[in-house]
Amino acid sequence: MYDFVTGPLAWLAFIVFFVGVITRVVLYIRGLDWKLDRVTYSVNVSYGVKGAVRSILQWIFPFGTHSWRNNPFTTVLVFAFHIGILFTPIFLIAHNIILWERWGIRFWTISEPVADFLTLSVMVAAVFLVLRRIALSEVRILTTGNDYLVLLIAVAPFFTGYMAHLQVADYQFWLILHILSGEIMLMAIPFTKLSHAVGFFLSRAQIGMDFGIKRGGMKNNGMAW
Repeated sequence: MYDFVTGPLAWLAFIVFFVGVITRVVLYIRGLDWKLDRVTYSVNVSYGVKGAVRSILQWIFPFGTHSWRNNPFTTVLVFAFHIGILFTPIFLIAHNIILWERWGIRFWTISEPVADFLTLSVMVAAVFLVLRRIALSEVRILTTGNDYLVLLIAVAPFFTGYMAHLQVADYQFWLILHILSGEIMLMAIPFTKLSHAVGFFLSRAQIGMDFGIKRGGMKNNGMAW
């Protein structure tokens, strides 16, 4: 089973992930209504690029926007969750050892205590995010079963990996489950709300270009809008 999940299934997961993400990006760009969106993507490019970069940077840093500052507790939860999900699998020592042994690739690594902290941050933040969806009516009314499923898919690799790290009961069982849940998450990204890992940058860039060109970005430059 270990050879299967680390071999053919791993390759399948990566293929589905990369092909799915690329397809998402292409479909998003091709789906833009050039007239309806009313953004001059090929003209006034410098204003658009500045707006896109500014929009992305303001949203990827804690409290960089009014929305983040108006909801400080949620902001801390969201960033704790996403930082852990992003940095832990990429910079974990054990993952980098596998990358080096299999493909000769490795990244800067984080220590085990830091990895443990980030892993626990993901799981704790996930619990509070679930409670938030249940407690707040304005969030609960928008929540469906798929939202909980997606959250479970995202957290499962961290929970199973932590159990394997602590060597709770059967180590081999938790290790295989950890690898399998990680592959499920990779394959789910293009087809679920987890696609916002890519869609976030696309949508923020589009909105940033819109605002950078015509909503104050080109004041007094003879624009007809």
